[in-house]
Amino acid sequence: MTTATPAFAPGIGVPSEAACPASVLATAGFDCGDFFQTLARRVACRTESQNPGRAAELRAYLTDEISPALLALGFEVALHDNPVVGAPPLLSAQRLEDPALPTVLFYGHGDVVRGHEGQWAEGRDPWTLDDAGERWYGRGSADNKAQHSINLAGLAAVLAARGGRLGFNAKWLLEMGEETGSPGLAEFCTLQRGRLAADVLIASDGPRLRADRPTVFLGSRGVANFDLVLQAREGGHHSGNWGGLLRNPGTVLANAIASLVDGRGVIRVQGLRPPPIPAAVRAALADIQVGGGPGDPAVDAGWGEPGLTPAERVFGWNTLEVLAYGCGNPAQPVNAIPPTARATLQLRFVVGTDAQRLREHVLAHLDAGGFEGISVSEPVVMAATRLDPDNAWVRLALATLANATGTAPALLPNLGGSLPNDVFADILGLPTVWVPHSYPACSQHAPNEHVLPALMREGLAMTAALLWAVGEQADNLPRLLR
Repeated sequence: MTTATPAFAPGIGVPSEAACPASVLATAGFDCGDFFQTLARRVACRTESQNPGRAAELRAYLTDEISPALLALGFEVALHDNPVVGAPPLLSAQRLEDPALPTVLFYGHGDVVRGHEGQWAEGRDPWTLDDAGERWYGRGSADNKAQHSINLAGLAAVLAARGGRLGFNAKWLLEMGEETGSPGLAEFCTLQRGRLAADVLIASDGPRLRADRPTVFLGSRGVANFDLVLQAREGGHHSGNWGGLLRNPGTVLANAIASLVDGRGVIRVQGLRPPPIPAAVRAALADIQVGGGPGDPAVDAGWGEPGLTPAERVFGWNTLEVLAYGCGNPAQPVNAIPPTARATLQLRFVVGTDAQRLREHVLAHLDAGGFEGISVSEPVVMAATRLDPDNAWVRLALATLANATGTAPALLPNLGGSLPNDVFADILGLPTVWVPHSYPACSQHAPNEHVLPALMREGLAMTAALLWAVGEQADNLPRLLR
């Protein structure tokens, strides 16, 4: 394995005797190549949950890779069939030291998107972790195998530094279907509330705000996709003979969409707009700068809700996006009025939005605007979540990460994207603290997915420091379990 100058200065430096003892051990494991070898072995597991032919690989990742790692750390491990028939299994584990100690639940997913073999630069194999100096390439490296591997390595470092104790109780939940919408996760957590009961969730997924700034996020925006369809008649009709006489579904649907979200991206349906941004959220976002990293697109001035900063528009507000639109045959247009038009829209929304009544709000708005005959599908809603930034677990994470890295972490009350945090926040009732170890330009879900080794090393050091601090502060941390 080569040694390369990091793409950013992570702020960890050379471990010293004055550093957190667990961080010293965690970074030593990186420096000797152990972490690379572990991640390489996990990347080699072809756990494509979008590929129906990979069911055996999905199960084997839990039984042959994760179970032995947890057993070696003193966990009791159980493999569970998914409550949804045909969906991949889940793994739970627990290491209970003392009922008087706080309990941390960890989460990760071992499945990945399709490998896209043959599409990677320089002929890379997606299932071989390739050390290219400042980048390690491999499918699942960023999403999510390096991230849960860092948390496992952090636990190992704390155990070694504390003489075989964590100083807190630990539980794990690993799923293998996140990339297909986490089928069965909510049902499983409902059935296993007792086994998964904890005082906090600490997990890693998604990107940092920027590669050079540690990040903590406390939830995620919700998401709801829905279709609009206007079927005016059977078959197309010549535009010369019937233009001006027949209602054009493409024209009508375009205007209907413009009534939902205007030409500058502002939502015009009151029921789809969020409540005002809370003061604590606005304060947390005050020092957050969006974009500006390598490969990031330029932020469009004047787009989106007026009066908000870019950070507030992404992390504190709702967006209604047109994901797809079609009528006629765009590849081979003909001189005919199309009979049908359809579009897929997406609402990303924050806590406080009346998203469960999305379809009702859209139908009422279209009806009031005179847009007759447009059908609106029932969306599948992933709920929005957001933890109070003043929570004691959040304060511990921010202080520990700042001390470990020399950089004040970015605090995002919620991620701009979506993940199944509602399962942990709403079903299990946990405060949720996410510490991501990827970065925005990591090419997750695409060919050339990669992680930055400098970020991996920093992630190991600060994760070990955070878990060490949980044990040190165990008596002072808020408890849900008594």
